[in-house]
Amino acid sequence: MSRQNRRSANGALYDFATDSSAGPTDVDHVGHQFDLVDRQAQQNTNPLSTGLRLERVPAPCVMVIFGVSGDLTARKLMPSLYDLAVGHPLPEGFSIVGVSHRDWNDEIFRAEMRKAAEEGAGAPVTDETWELFAQGLFYVKGSFEDEATYTDLKTRLETIDEERRAHGNRLFYLATSPKFYAPIIRHLGASDIAHRQDIYYNRPDNWNRIVVEKPFGRDVESARALNAQIGAVFSERQIYRIDHYLGKETVQNVLAFRFANTLFEPVWNRQYVDHVQITVAESIGVEGRGGYYEDSGALRDMVQSHILQLLAVIAMEPPALFNGNALRDEKVKVLRAVVPPAGDGVAAKTVRGQYEAGYVGGREVEAYRDEKGVRPGSRTETYVALELGIDNWRWAGVPFYLRTGKRLPRRVTEIAVEFKQVPHLMFQSVGHLDLSPNVITMRIQPDEGIALKFAAKVPGPSTQLRPVRMDFLYGSAFGEAGPDAYERLLLDAMLGDPTLFARRDEVETAWALMQPIMDGWDEDGQPIYPYESGTWGPSRADAMLRRESREWRRP
Repeated sequence: MSRQNRRSANGALYDFATDSSAGPTDVDHVGHQFDLVDRQAQQNTNPLSTGLRLERVPAPCVMVIFGVSGDLTARKLMPSLYDLAVGHPLPEGFSIVGVSHRDWNDEIFRAEMRKAAEEGAGAPVTDETWELFAQGLFYVKGSFEDEATYTDLKTRLETIDEERRAHGNRLFYLATSPKFYAPIIRHLGASDIAHRQDIYYNRPDNWNRIVVEKPFGRDVESARALNAQIGAVFSERQIYRIDHYLGKETVQNVLAFRFANTLFEPVWNRQYVDHVQITVAESIGVEGRGGYYEDSGALRDMVQSHILQLLAVIAMEPPALFNGNALRDEKVKVLRAVVPPAGDGVAAKTVRGQYEAGYVGGREVEAYRDEKGVRPGSRTETYVALELGIDNWRWAGVPFYLRTGKRLPRRVTEIAVEFKQVPHLMFQSVGHLDLSPNVITMRIQPDEGIALKFAAKVPGPSTQLRPVRMDFLYGSAFGEAGPDAYERLLLDAMLGDPTLFARRDEVETAWALMQPIMDGWDEDGQPIYPYESGTWGPSRADAMLRRESREWRRP
């Protein structure tokens, strides 16, 4: 890969990577896109900033949220935007336009959003701070499929540009059901609200970007079709496919842990690592979203997006630079090296489960098939366990065990790297041994941090060994756990930093890995193994690891 620097007409420094595997027509697709690099911002430091780079203030802009009356806006987007505004990294004149079918106006919209901020924001909501924030909140009522909605939206945006000096900078956020993605994108282009900006566009003071929530398709073909639909209106450099797991501090810290410490990277390979486990456990059920979950299931909902992102971060090679393209190039490389089970291997290396009635946290809960919106006799999986391999020099022969499920004992997300046993147990002849392998555990949520398990001698005259833990916790080390993932990702989208967002080829590669599993399940009718709510999943998943003399960790 070659690197070059060029200056645009206005003096901004552009840094771009050329991926030799891409053809000349792929300049706006894979790795041939420019990254605007603010060299001065990279050099500045702000001792008051923690997690967020507060010195990186985005240009004035308008954020348009489609589906603003939905759950995502109330729980995540509005609290995060309020916290950003109170924390001062947002520019003066920043505005939000909500679009929904609800019979609201500006006043009702502001009142509803205040409720959301009061319930979910970290910063206190006072009359003074809310009044300043709410001045930039506006509402447009209409159907996502009605051309008149976009006529009204365009008029409102032009007024805001003039009154609040947004300069035509717009961040569109699709917080709707995926079925509305295509009509929204089509109307944005047809109404001339959004403008395509390719790699030759050199006006950083006037930009349009779009943020797309998962699920980004439901298989390889639908993902490609959606990419084509968005690509007809927006260039790849304008598209931000969001996965909030990448905004979590511990996920980002995996990169620092691996590549900023000489101690760990030399043993991060098949010579020393026995296997890797990635667990994403939820104690909740489908929470009234049975209709949505029936069309997705655990594999599509969690494995294809969140868990494969975690696998890519833990297994990727070190990028040449810490920027959007270099980082995402390495993630795509490692995903392309993943070997999914296929054919007869699907039954041997995957397990599907579905929760039954039981107790979680001392509370009785109902079975999945009794949830609202779930079809009678449903065969949708609420639990998945699978084994993947990575066919490259670093990881050949090291199994990666992935699992996710609902109604498990507790909510926890972690990556555990278990190392091989020492080759010679010199202590076995002189004392008692309780010698388990070394394990590095990276806790993504809750209680974000990193732990190392190693052997130590028990105090006393005899030689006894037992495992102990060395813990690093964000809350203890830095006084706080860092900003919410959406805060970081929303700010990065406004700044035009794509580092923590998925690229087109990354999404399509992830779906291609899941396709043989989905096809195998459909063809073979692989059974759905029931498990009692409040347990760690079906016993079949335990048997899958026992075949290799391994066992699941109990997080």
